[in-house]
Amino acid sequence: MEFFDNHKKLFTAAFLFFAGLTIFVAIIPALNNQKNNAVLPNAVELSADAVKGKALFIANGCVACHTQQVRNVDMDKAWGERPSMAADYADNHRIDFLRNTATLMGTERTGPDLTNIGSRQPSVDWNLVHLYNPRIVVKESIMPAYTWLFTIKITPAKSDVVVNVPAQYVEGEVGKVVATKEAMQLIAYLQSLKQTKLSTGSDAPEFLYKKADEKAAVTLPRELDGKMLYTANCQSCHQANGEGLKGAFPSLKGSPIVLGDNLEKYVDIIMHGYDARAEFGVMPPVGTNMNFTEKEITALVNYERTSWGNSGKKVTPEEVKKIMDFVKLKVAQ
Repeated sequence: MEFFDNHKKLFTAAFLFFAGLTIFVAIIPALNNQKNNAVLPNAVELSADAVKGKALFIANGCVACHTQQVRNVDMDKAWGERPSMAADYADNHRIDFLRNTATLMGTERTGPDLTNIGSRQPSVDWNLVHLYNPRIVVKESIMPAYTWLFTIKITPAKSDVVVNVPAQYVEGEVGKVVATKEAMQLIAYLQSLKQTKLSTGSDAPEFLYKKADEKAAVTLPRELDGKMLYTANCQSCHQANGEGLKGAFPSLKGSPIVLGDNLEKYVDIIMHGYDARAEFGVMPPVGTNMNFTEKEITALVNYERTSWGNSGKKVTPEEVKKIMDFVKLKVAQ
């Protein structure tokens, strides 16, 4: 009983016990994990701006509503091309000596998962408008508006990033909405969030809980769903009614490009983006980013040409394939 009466021996023993427990239960397994889970060969390191943007992501509590983990269940296919794996997080580092926020996997999806948002929504202009006021592009959004990351300037400098915000959302303000350095850093981090492509020959983990009859079912050739392609890739900017947002994103309803005879320009815009008018945001190369085939582009073009009152001529995959090959050759030159 002398041991329990001697506080020096008692506290020394307790300290040694917990120190040993920490080493064997936490430190040694962590070191083994670092050895076993290397960074994927094609992984891209965060830029200096993206690192600062990650800190802003944490400071503004974004992790409370957004996850960064694609679970290996079928319903998570919307968020990434494959389930997340340990190697996806192997290159994350501590914020500083005191704070260990290496991974931002999150626990709740009040908003969408952001694992692959850099590929799903690569447009800087869309992201800036969405950050300024999410309701501009997604009417049902409950995300707060981060207006403090922007400033109003009567005469923006040439180096300033002017955000194309529709006039009704800046009522009472005189001047242009300009993104601050912090806003651009946060966007840089969001754009860096892309699932790393696995090296050639590596098999991606499969999603679980597929329907039992999927493999057995006979799938007959059918026309691709242009509306689904539009909803997934175009609607966030051009809106469900095809009318876009005045002062931010152009309308496809009655558009001379959509209804015109210059199919080459139309396909080129889908594949390689568009930046011809200063009053609108820059369109990213959606078709290239999503690896669209001629059949997918055909379905998308035909949907846009026959929706919202448009009455354009439908095209065939053969016509689109010839143009895609020509455009690729022209870009290569």
